[in-house]
Amino acid sequence: QVQLVESGGGLVQPGGSLRLSCAASGSILSIYTMGWYRQAPGKQRELVAAISSGGSTNTADSVKGRFTISRDNAKNTVYLQMNSLKPEDTAVYYCNADVVTYYSGRFGSWGQGTQVTVSS
Repeated sequence: QVQLVESGGGLVQPGGSLRLSCAASGSILSIYTMGWYRQAPGKQRELVAAISSGGSTNTADSVKGRFTISRDNAKNTVYLQMNSLKPEDTAVYYCNADVVTYYSGRFGSWGQGTQVTVSS
């Protein structure tokens, strides 16, 4: 069993910053790609940014230059630094990890989501 626990969401004014964290725990042997997705009301879930175990990143054009993804492999944790936030960044942000476990093989795991609201 794998758990992904997100933290760091909240209410912020336009132009502000937030840092999201997602820690993976459980019977983890290794983690490949980790990523952040978001889903706004009435919209489909979309990829925000992803990072491989080696540190290669992929960032959505809509947040490029404002958001930075990073990870600490020793802590099984992925971060999303969000700067210059805009109202259109308002969404529930979900963490995802491609994990290999001791007992259940390889699968994708999701966190419960954390709300980010950008409003004055």
